[in-house]
Amino acid sequence: MYVFSKSVFFACFIISGFCYEKFCEKSDRGDTGCDESPKNHFAQDENLKSLDVLVFTVATNETDGFQRYINSARTFGIEPVVLGKGEKWKGGQNIKLYAGGGWKINLLKEALKQYEADDNKIILFTDAYDVIFLGKLSEIINRFKATGAKVLFGAEPYCWPNVDLAKEYPEVEKGQRFLNSGLFIGYLPELYKILNKAELEDNDDDQLYYTLAYLDKEFRDSNKIKLDHTSEIFQNIFGAANDLEIVTINDKDAAAETYLLKNTKTNTQPLVVHGNGFSKLTLNYLSNYLPSGVWNSYEGCVACKHGEINLEKIPRATWPVVHMSLFIEVNTPFIEGFFSKIYQLEYPKERIHLFIHNTMKYHSVHVKNFTEKFGSEYLSLKEIKPEDGSPEWSARDLSLSQCLAKNCDLYFAVDSTAHLDNPFTLKLLIEQNRTVVAPMLVRPGKAWSNFWGALTNDGFYARSNDYMDIAYSNKRGLWNVPFINAAYLVNASLLKTYDSSQITYNLPNVDADMAFCYSLRKLDVFMYVSNRVDFGHLINYETYDITRAEPDMYQIFENEQAWQEAFIHPDYFDNLNPDKKNLQPCPDVYWFPIVSRKFTNALINMMESFGKWSSGNNEDERLEGGYEAVPTRDIHMNQVGWERHWLYFLQKYVRPLQEHVFLGYFHDPPKSLMNFVVRYRPDEQPSLRPHHDSSTYTINIALNEVGKDYEGGGCRFIRYNCSVVDTQIGWMLMHPGRLTHYHEGLLVTKGTRYIMIAFVDP
Repeated sequence: MYVFSKSVFFACFIISGFCYEKFCEKSDRGDTGCDESPKNHFAQDENLKSLDVLVFTVATNETDGFQRYINSARTFGIEPVVLGKGEKWKGGQNIKLYAGGGWKINLLKEALKQYEADDNKIILFTDAYDVIFLGKLSEIINRFKATGAKVLFGAEPYCWPNVDLAKEYPEVEKGQRFLNSGLFIGYLPELYKILNKAELEDNDDDQLYYTLAYLDKEFRDSNKIKLDHTSEIFQNIFGAANDLEIVTINDKDAAAETYLLKNTKTNTQPLVVHGNGFSKLTLNYLSNYLPSGVWNSYEGCVACKHGEINLEKIPRATWPVVHMSLFIEVNTPFIEGFFSKIYQLEYPKERIHLFIHNTMKYHSVHVKNFTEKFGSEYLSLKEIKPEDGSPEWSARDLSLSQCLAKNCDLYFAVDSTAHLDNPFTLKLLIEQNRTVVAPMLVRPGKAWSNFWGALTNDGFYARSNDYMDIAYSNKRGLWNVPFINAAYLVNASLLKTYDSSQITYNLPNVDADMAFCYSLRKLDVFMYVSNRVDFGHLINYETYDITRAEPDMYQIFENEQAWQEAFIHPDYFDNLNPDKKNLQPCPDVYWFPIVSRKFTNALINMMESFGKWSSGNNEDERLEGGYEAVPTRDIHMNQVGWERHWLYFLQKYVRPLQEHVFLGYFHDPPKSLMNFVVRYRPDEQPSLRPHHDSSTYTINIALNEVGKDYEGGGCRFIRYNCSVVDTQIGWMLMHPGRLTHYHEGLLVTKGTRYIMIAFVDP
């Protein structure tokens, strides 16, 4: 994590070795804007000062888990004595899988020497990286005394590290049978006897040491050593996760919630919880809600504010240097919108190194357009092209190395499927001040997101109890999760701490994202996803067909949000403003901005790429009966595979306008059998004779620009002798069809005019 020092007058956070100072001015709310220690969300423990108790832990590094441990302790006014801080770990390698940890015993034994004569002192020892406190120290002491034990260890369902010793354990009627050494409490004299019962090396196993002491019946009885079988105080999660649930106590009158951990098997509410063995992810999940006060439905994420920084208090010229790595690994709809949002991020570009890996030849032109226009604004630019043949994992690993080579402070990875609609995304993620944090992104209206709430035993997707609430933003906060992808920010100090073999995108039989997240989980690095605000959304690329002309146009169903952003006129929704007077160039003829220039260009290109324009004769085999009374040179929507999309367009964007101006007429969904693009040219068909349309109402969208693309043209309503000639590109004329609005297409004298026509509700 970033180190964020606390002071009444200034605060400093260190990123990769240098410090930013910020003056802490009081806001209108009365706060300082500075980092604060976790607040005590419970009543102050009045007995804390009178308790003759010391709390010890061992931690060599200030990891995410250690910071969580300290925060949970301080929630209850507990300040543990940290042994081994800043030293090199001597307790053996990979003690998750192999025996070790004897150094913890030797450190504690040495620390207790100064208290050797104090018979009344109580010692509480916990592991640090995978432990959180859930209650007051006074309550822990009271429950301990109620057991009658002189020394009490936590219990678990597995006999570790020597299963052969299981038969020597006393049988228990209820709860867990075997000793766990990560949590224990005891009176100093008896505990000191245990610590000095035998000599052990630093890399010997601490749990085996305590187990042998406990299994010595005479020694156990004389020192009153017991196990917390029913988790009255200590809850070890591994093997017991299915017995645990978070209980919510809701006080609606006080607009407050309290969260408690309950062991449903023993009907107890433990006060210290330990994610021992392979239960780290379960502890991470629990820590999103526990200890009570870190999150609640009234205030949201209270703990999110711990450690936050405010970049606005720092000169922009000294903001952290970001290595922003963009990855185009699949053909992706709306890639131009992706690049536009990257450029619009509210962060000084002179503080960003830009890295682009593109494996898709189709997108080479899009990358080129972006880099030629904007590349020079960034601190540096490196591009890996499709012809370079670099696989995804290799490019991602290279981007990490490039970040280190550029001496970056932060690494920001963004996939082409991630649309960062919020221009403050990067800034907000930095200010959240976590080692690894992702903005939550979802496919709109779907449960598909860029995070997993849980994992199966073999490391694949599983749904956590709160996944849907988080994905749909019913719960907002900062969530510790086991997997993220698509977009995330990494503190570069992490990359400087571990080598490329430890943090990598290259592992057998898994994709690059899974390999990266596995690397972080293995190092016990927390990955957070934030949905405190709306950051953006994910693009669905699964049906994207680049063999079509204008493939983005066909994405109205799969990527409606991006489609609307790209193809609907920016002033469209103002049409529905009840205070706005709609344009009416002729009686009962309305004029609306409806589609963007990108839409009109795309539709023309779709038709010209297809190229099979009708002859303009009355005989038309495309129609039932084969005859067209008032023929035009046109291409029907169903000929280019866009009929279904167009009908949805009519329902979604045209129908609300029709109901807005033609009051009292409702038809949902609208029907239209004739949907086509017409082409007028002086050398083909320059005009259209007077006629009625076979419709309740007709829409006519101008697809290109009068005076630039063509001259002449327009529509004359004969009954009213009223003509609309100054049509605007992307604007739609809407008028009644039968009986009243007899009309003709005026002569095009030069160029080519394109219009989109639909006869609605024939």
